[in-house]
Amino acid sequence: MVTEHGTDQRHRIPPPEEFVDQANVSDPSIYDAFDERWPDCWERATSLLSWDRPYTEILERIEQPPYRRWFSDGTLNACYNCVDRHVEAGRGDEPALRWVRETGDRRTYTYADLEREVNAVAAVLRDLGVSAGDPVGVYMPRLPELPITMLAAARLGAPHMVVFAEYSPSMVASFIRETGVETLVTADGYSRNGEFRDLASSAENAIESVDHDVTVVSTTRTDEPDTDTVGLDFDALRAASRGRTVEPVTRTSTDRLFVTYASGPTGTPTGMTHLIGSYLSYVAWTTYAVLDVKPKDTLWCPAGIEWITGHSYVVYGPLVLGATTILYEGASDYPDPHRPWEIIENNDVNQFYTTPTAIRTFMDWGGEYPTAHDRSSLRLLGTVGQRIEPETWRWFYEHVGNERCPIVDTWYQAETGGITLSTLPGICAMKPGSVGPPLPGIDVAVVDAIGDPVESGDAGYLTFERPWPGFFRPVGSTDQAERYWTEFGHPDDRWIYFAKDGALRDEEYITVLGRLDDIINIGYHSKNRVHTSEIERTILDLEAVEDVAVVCGTHEIKGEAPYAFVVPVDRSSSDIHETIAETVRLDLAAQACPEACYLVPELPRTYSGSVLRQVLTDLLDGEYLGDTDMLRNPGVLDHIAVEIRQNHSSTR
Repeated sequence: MVTEHGTDQRHRIPPPEEFVDQANVSDPSIYDAFDERWPDCWERATSLLSWDRPYTEILERIEQPPYRRWFSDGTLNACYNCVDRHVEAGRGDEPALRWVRETGDRRTYTYADLEREVNAVAAVLRDLGVSAGDPVGVYMPRLPELPITMLAAARLGAPHMVVFAEYSPSMVASFIRETGVETLVTADGYSRNGEFRDLASSAENAIESVDHDVTVVSTTRTDEPDTDTVGLDFDALRAASRGRTVEPVTRTSTDRLFVTYASGPTGTPTGMTHLIGSYLSYVAWTTYAVLDVKPKDTLWCPAGIEWITGHSYVVYGPLVLGATTILYEGASDYPDPHRPWEIIENNDVNQFYTTPTAIRTFMDWGGEYPTAHDRSSLRLLGTVGQRIEPETWRWFYEHVGNERCPIVDTWYQAETGGITLSTLPGICAMKPGSVGPPLPGIDVAVVDAIGDPVESGDAGYLTFERPWPGFFRPVGSTDQAERYWTEFGHPDDRWIYFAKDGALRDEEYITVLGRLDDIINIGYHSKNRVHTSEIERTILDLEAVEDVAVVCGTHEIKGEAPYAFVVPVDRSSSDIHETIAETVRLDLAAQACPEACYLVPELPRTYSGSVLRQVLTDLLDGEYLGDTDMLRNPGVLDHIAVEIRQNHSSTR
């Protein structure tokens, strides 16, 4: 059966014996060992790196978020750890990066190739005046030059800030202003669904609205004569610098490696800084322990590099361990839905780490597409980004992994740097719908509003009671960041990180329900609470529904109530509203029935794929929408507004 919270209670699925036999981590005693030796246990993560000067302090207090600092007096260089040391170990001829373009073009960089390219770009940046501590902006599509520039900046000790190629000029300008970037590396454009999209004019418009001088260098992606270009010629400068050597600059563990931006439910991006020693240690450890990556493995994580998942599990995680990472530039169904499975087959991918949204898309395409390709190289599957329903999990397990690949259903935030909740695939049984237990050394509590633990099986607030390496530092003011640690106490007394997610705990397994902003009090007189994700899962079970978002809107009598925005399979269906109401009433609760269902062509989503619920709530309540630059499909808002107006008199 599937419970009201969407977890599959029928049985847990043990990892295959052949996987356990070869797993990086397979001894269950690791959980007790980390508890008994905490915080010294995290030396297991630091041992995966090469340090120029070993640290003597593992953990110490600081006065600002995240209130603890790791390995502070150690020194190292991130680029050396990801590139040079593998060449020095005699692995220069092994592939580091395989790039596949939408057109089918491909390019492979060995570790020796990567070292040469990184040195050349580092020389270019140094000639432009970049030195240790100077932030470098990277506004690029998924080109090999993107991770190469990141590593080149890291080689110089310069923190990088990667900006999504589809962000608007105003968004790019705001990031440049906040981080103080004075050097921006970009491209003239990129390919998507067979079309070339301009990027040069966006970069130019962005820097024109910034008060300080920004040096721009741009690589050329097309031979079209009328394509716009901006700034200095990256390709010519790089060609002139090939053969030069730039020694890696030693940095302290607590120096900045990069700044990344993440969008919350309101769509307002928040800047986060991650530090070299603690971040790299944690990402190396989680890539090793959770994704089971070994040298010579090939990991494909299709996430955009600009997100924390891309930083951690496309670039730094696999490269620091000496594995091969796949970078695909293009749409997943171009020219047809065979493309993902061709990439897996042609590159002997061992770990495929993707999102539930992508898996649901694969399901819609049909199981015949993965079946048509050799997937025998796959050893592990993973999901990240959203909660995965048990039915979707099982399709992934059966149709992609042939029931022989364990699935790690992972949870983490940009704030935490890397995977935080997940099964260890060589130890833990899998439970469809649940991310699993916290990783070794991490303490989780699901608590009520006053901070007391809830009973097993009850929903509550997701909190963490011990720090771990990998936590962010806020960019700019610390006021917003402090709230993570002050909701249930004060860090001077007790370190408690509040993830701002709802969760339930069933024995040691955690099921993450979603943002607390999406919990609604239902009923006229009751104080019953329901999470919008529970209503969404119930509605998505209907074959007539392609997609849905449920938000909390105002109600004249109840104060608040759920409202559903539904993407129907057939917009001409006349009884879909009644079907949804009846299904929610029978499968969840009568009080959880949406006050209104609005039929829309698509949901407003950010570039990371998340539904921007705040704009739906603002449209419902007649509020000013503000900046919608985080949306990849802002045109849909007009359609939604019309649908709300047409139904307003009868539904509210």
